[in-house]
Amino acid sequence: MANHKSAAKRARQTKRRTAVNTRTKSAIRTFEKSLRKALNTKDAKAAQELLVEFSSKAAKAAQKGVLKAKTVSRKVSALSKHVHQLVTSK
Repeated sequence: MANHKSAAKRARQTKRRTAVNTRTKSAIRTFEKSLRKALNTKDAKAAQELLVEFSSKAAKAAQKGVLKAKTVSRKVSALSKHVHQLVTSK
């Protein structure tokens, strides 16, 4: 338990931020799963749309410090490579 007023406030802020970060990470993971599902089912149109949405949300999370920027960059790069292969294979 916090002994100072400022420490109690920081505890409340941490709790709130943790909830927001958890929600954001969960949403990004869901988008990544749906994108991978579209890739597995070879749905090129859906994969392209989901890639744009995923990269936008992931970049925003990296900008806010929820995820590490290099992790986001690596994931977006790999997924966009797969989407490009799917689109050009047709």
